[in-house]
Amino acid sequence: MPREFPRSRRVEEQIQRILSDVVRAEVRDPRLNGVIVSAVKVSRDLSVAWIYYSTLDAAGTVKELSAAFDSASGFLRRRLAAELSVRRVPELRFEFDDATQRGTALEELIETAVSGDSAASKDGDEIAKPDANT
Repeated sequence: MPREFPRSRRVEEQIQRILSDVVRAEVRDPRLNGVIVSAVKVSRDLSVAWIYYSTLDAAGTVKELSAAFDSASGFLRRRLAAELSVRRVPELRFEFDDATQRGTALEELIETAVSGDSAASKDGDEIAKPDANT
């Protein structure tokens, strides 16, 4: 019977919690201000961790954020080693997660579509409904 909560998920959640706190409170690089660790995925053998990050404001380009994480990766890995309960700390690979930007763009499209429909009905342009008798 498989476990309901595998070790890899527990490790992912621990890594996300630790890195979120460390990036928010301890990293001094100004390029990482406002960056959020949105998700963590680890390999089956726990040797590699993919860290997905996003930013709510357009603080920097993806290239700048990637360079900032690359320069801070040693510090972040040492902090993980101090707080994680695993024999070997996984290698950290950082990837930008653009889900927040895509969500914002979709919200704007929906608002535009809704406001466009309501503006058309306010002008008296009714949508022609098919006649039920034909």
